[in-house]
Amino acid sequence: MTTEPRGVVSARTEEQERRDDVVSVEALAHYGFSDEVRHELITLSENATYRVDDPGTGRTGILRVHRQDYHSLRSIQSELDWLTALRAETDVRTNIIIPTKVGDRVYVTEVDGVERYAVMFEVMFGKEPDGRVLHATSFRTLGEITAQLHRHARAWTPPEGFRRFSWDWEHTLGGSPRWGRWQDGIGIGDAEVDLFGRAAEIVRERLAEFGSGPDRYGLVHADLRLANLLVDGDQVNVIDFDDCGYSWYLYDFGTAVSFIEDDPRLPEWQDAWVEGYRSVAPLSEEEVAMLPTFVMLRRLLLVAWMGSHSHAQEVQEQGAAFTTGTRRLARQYVDSDGSRVT
Repeated sequence: MTTEPRGVVSARTEEQERRDDVVSVEALAHYGFSDEVRHELITLSENATYRVDDPGTGRTGILRVHRQDYHSLRSIQSELDWLTALRAETDVRTNIIIPTKVGDRVYVTEVDGVERYAVMFEVMFGKEPDGRVLHATSFRTLGEITAQLHRHARAWTPPEGFRRFSWDWEHTLGGSPRWGRWQDGIGIGDAEVDLFGRAAEIVRERLAEFGSGPDRYGLVHADLRLANLLVDGDQVNVIDFDDCGYSWYLYDFGTAVSFIEDDPRLPEWQDAWVEGYRSVAPLSEEEVAMLPTFVMLRRLLLVAWMGSHSHAQEVQEQGAAFTTGTRRLARQYVDSDGSRVT
């Protein structure tokens, strides 16, 4: 197992947006599209993601332009290695990679002296579950898929040179936080520093007690929420492995409820997720008791993320209200000594 060095991200500037567009235009010329090809930005978060349509050939695609200085080439190739293995060895449906005309999975170019990367995927059909009408059945499905990914990760031998981020204590809330410090989040004052600091310390203590043996810590999706599922009839497709890396397996539950941790239905969703997970793989009561800690870990990590991602949709929609909601969660977590967040 090899992990990537840390990298704190910051808000995307107009100049970075220009460079992303340069990469996207250059990349399209290397995939055999016609002169009629067009592309449109559909998502801007860690990466810039474009929908590609070519009336001249009838081909489509999803082009992901990787954020500058976030992932190395080897790390991107490693993500694609796991995607390919999952698709070949499990029932989990993941993105199909479209190679360039010369057979490269990753298009590499240079913009203003900096090496940049892009990957083209086939368009996956289906719709994201409606975030306004969240049902326990959706979380049961999410639990099943999560267990399938974990079962594969525990048994899989990555190829030599496999390299991904580590989402351990040091790189989430510790001394080298990948998304910046939660103390620099939106609307953080002295009261939040005190309360969130106490919550973070309980998280640290509980994680240390829980341990990071191979049965509890390994390769995870690291953003496995309903927004990254596409439902197409009876088929559920899983997308966006960009943050996949090494962490506690149960961190995937913390990510499952990202941005909705303070919803009063959280206990119901957790029960459904656990039921779905246990239909595929074992999950002990000790592990279930740790789920609030992973929810708190992820929530504080997202406080940091929002402070360093002013361009993201979630930041535009929630802003300081996200920190206000985090206060309620942190208070419940501290008062219960880490046993619950709602």
